[in-house]
Amino acid sequence: MFPTRCKVPGRVASCLAFVCAAHLAYAAEYHVAAAGSDQNGGSATRPFRTISAAARVAQPGDTITVHEGTYRERVTPPRGGDSDARRIVYQAAPGEKVMIKGSEVVRDWKLFAPGVWKAVVPNSLFGAYNPYKDLIVGDWFGAKGRPHHTGEVYLNGKSLFETHLLERVLQPQALTDIVDVEGSTYTWFAESDDRFTYIYANFHDRNPNQELVEINVRDSCFYPDQPGRNYITIRGFQMAHAATQWAAPTAEQIGLIGTHWSKGWIIEDNAVSDSKCACISLGKERKTGHNVWVNDPRKDGATHYNEVILRALQFGWSRENIGSHIVRNNTIFNCEQAGIVGSLGAVFSQITNNHIYNVWTKRQFNGAEMGGIKLHGAIDVLIQHNRIHHAGRGLWMDWMAQGTRITGNLLYANTTDDLFVEVNHGPFLVDNNVFLSGLSLSDMSEGGAYVHNLMAGRILSRPEPTRSTPYHLPHSTALAGLNSTTGGDNRFYNNIFIGNGAPPAAPTETGTNPLRFGGYGLWVYNHRELPLFTGGNVYFKGARGYTGETGALTLAADPAPAIVEEGGHVYLRLNLGADFRTAKTRMVDSALLKNAKVSALPYENGDGSPLVIDTDYFGKKRNPATLLAGPFADPGQGSLRIEVW
Repeated sequence: MFPTRCKVPGRVASCLAFVCAAHLAYAAEYHVAAAGSDQNGGSATRPFRTISAAARVAQPGDTITVHEGTYRERVTPPRGGDSDARRIVYQAAPGEKVMIKGSEVVRDWKLFAPGVWKAVVPNSLFGAYNPYKDLIVGDWFGAKGRPHHTGEVYLNGKSLFETHLLERVLQPQALTDIVDVEGSTYTWFAESDDRFTYIYANFHDRNPNQELVEINVRDSCFYPDQPGRNYITIRGFQMAHAATQWAAPTAEQIGLIGTHWSKGWIIEDNAVSDSKCACISLGKERKTGHNVWVNDPRKDGATHYNEVILRALQFGWSRENIGSHIVRNNTIFNCEQAGIVGSLGAVFSQITNNHIYNVWTKRQFNGAEMGGIKLHGAIDVLIQHNRIHHAGRGLWMDWMAQGTRITGNLLYANTTDDLFVEVNHGPFLVDNNVFLSGLSLSDMSEGGAYVHNLMAGRILSRPEPTRSTPYHLPHSTALAGLNSTTGGDNRFYNNIFIGNGAPPAAPTETGTNPLRFGGYGLWVYNHRELPLFTGGNVYFKGARGYTGETGALTLAADPAPAIVEEGGHVYLRLNLGADFRTAKTRMVDSALLKNAKVSALPYENGDGSPLVIDTDYFGKKRNPATLLAGPFADPGQGSLRIEVW
């Protein structure tokens, strides 16, 4: 429902118009340039030297334009805007390359051993925060039996591999379970005393004094030191090299860019890369708890997180105060924890048109908070038309994905899975996506609606009876109750499932009631406590339907889906044949989906209006008379080559 237009008497309206015009007339634009000075006033002719200097003077409604160059600083905005119309905008000058780095260049390397060099760095370079003394630690962090620091060493922009032993720098041991096996032999080790940090690095045949060598110095590139810095826009930058700490859902989540428990940010058209942990954080602050499980192991992590949620509600977790961010058109890569992470702070946000790749590629540590996009509390969040690949796990919706819509996304080459939905009770909607990795869906939730997707990988179905997790009042953060996850109560309509052609794995599912079951197609839900609602699904190449599913179309053919990347474009090759067009589909809407069982809420739009899934992956309208299964309204005939990005 749209708000009613306010009726104001003519004289008062004239005064209000004058006030608004006066503000617009005095809204300032501050300039920053590499050749500027912080003693200047920030005009186009007398620009500041640092972005931080401009941030100190910018007021709501102002714009900070940064000109070409590399700026090695952490921008800590002391204030934000006061409304969507009066935000503070940080922007790269149009057409100019502007880089913000959390690193510094290190020179004066001394040869220590063949291929190995040593640098002595004064601790004064780091100020109050030394990443080579700061160990990565936090709830759900997996160190793999060794210490890890937030610092990093880069050779010509590429990060080296940290090791905890000097011997592994002198005689590096290649990691065999990653893509860049050779790169893992470029190693570094650091130790510190009160005055200096000593860094040893194996550069092989490179002379670091003749190359660009940088080290992490700052814990972020753009992050407020206090919550509530609202209505900030960050546009058009390249940002890299941050010594970020592990972003647990029970901790303050500091990203290379982070909103720090604020509202109304726009992060758009940036290239964000090389964060030790998270690249972009929409996450929580410290007051509601910081690594509470590590600090108090007497209670389990789920209990701790439920307590964090209650504290967050006490401290104003609501639509009025938190979230409603827009993250769009960014390229995000080389993040060892997550491309975009957010615990509670991403509510009511839109994450659209981002290219996220190379997440968790070095794999020196692991944990339960990793993925291309990893959100807790994705209430009424739109995740649309993102391309996520080589990310370990693609999308992870963990706890309280209610009113979430995941639509029109392209996921492939993810080694863990494309989508993991964990202990959510619905309603949430997954529609018009292309899932091409080996495991398309890992489902530890209930109350999801899956419509018009292409799933070329397995599905894993498992209940979670040991944890009670929240569900909420409609379109709100307010709690409605807690429940364990029995599994099922999903809707699957008009999807395409592609198997691997193999017979069912032994033991067969007949007469069994497993805790978890994985395979191709919806048969993996046969023994869930809550039933599925299905229709119009097509099963290829040995994928099998749900027990009792009526109208399912089973075809032996192999569509052979494959991704082809050419010149910045991405194409999907497949052959669906002609028979798939005979599937008995129907238009999917709120009336068909009804209500999720546990939350008792309908599948509807964020404004409460009825939902109709009448467009496809590209936003093209579907024709009810020729409605096809899968994400494309009319993919064509025969061997197809569809541009999907």
